[in-house]
Amino acid sequence: MKNSRREFIKGLSYGAALVFGGTYQKLSANEIFNQRSNVKLRFLVASDSHYGQANTAYDAMLDEFLKEANLFHESNPLDFCVINGDIIHDEPKFMPEAKIKYDQLKVPYYVTKGNHDKISDGAWQTIWKMPVNHQVVMEKNSIILVTTSNEKGDYLSPDLGYLKTQLDASTKLKNVFLFVHIPQTKRTNNGIETPAFFELLENYSNVRAVFHGHEHDQDGISFKSDIPFIFDAHIGGSWGTKYKGFRVVELMKDKSLVTYMMNPREEILRETIL
Repeated sequence: MKNSRREFIKGLSYGAALVFGGTYQKLSANEIFNQRSNVKLRFLVASDSHYGQANTAYDAMLDEFLKEANLFHESNPLDFCVINGDIIHDEPKFMPEAKIKYDQLKVPYYVTKGNHDKISDGAWQTIWKMPVNHQVVMEKNSIILVTTSNEKGDYLSPDLGYLKTQLDASTKLKNVFLFVHIPQTKRTNNGIETPAFFELLENYSNVRAVFHGHEHDQDGISFKSDIPFIFDAHIGGSWGTKYKGFRVVELMKDKSLVTYMMNPREEILRETIL
């Protein structure tokens, strides 16, 4: 079943067209809908399902996300999806169950490791069939996914040596999209300070956006060195924004980026957080 314009707009929480120079242009829901024919690449970002967290409806919340993501994909085809960390809530026994759940997605997907994903790197690779740090190239775009935690759940900086290697290998590609669960600055309540992370990114002009999970109450965009750092609220867990939604990112034919939050539960329009 295809979603109508009305259904699309009802589910839309926030929209903005990202442009060069560290600025953005707000778009209406109708403008976003009407530009769909100009989309060159479309992907979905979601995070923080916290599958297995006690005293939460974690199973139902994940089922709701999977249903809504697949419905969105039916009428707005996605090239891929990223689940950006905190897939489970501490207990390793839930990770294989979460994998079975996420395999219901009808689009290729990739995962990053968050601080609540308390399993070893080896166990992670066995379950997800991908290492904790990895890169995917898709249509001249580099998708880089890095871990910011370990089996103990420590808040860590990404492996900057690995990241530099992948950025160097991506210099001839048009765009780099970087996925990092924990923010590397304390502009948000639960970030850490890693100045070298930002110093590294400044050397690569094709880094188009960095995506963070971790901060369930953040669903906006901030800029540093003209790079947008983008949050997607949460799809599970016991705290955060009142709604549980996911972010869509669209690379347009004119090379601009359009991004918006989809909220399947209530009709709201959100402003950008700067």
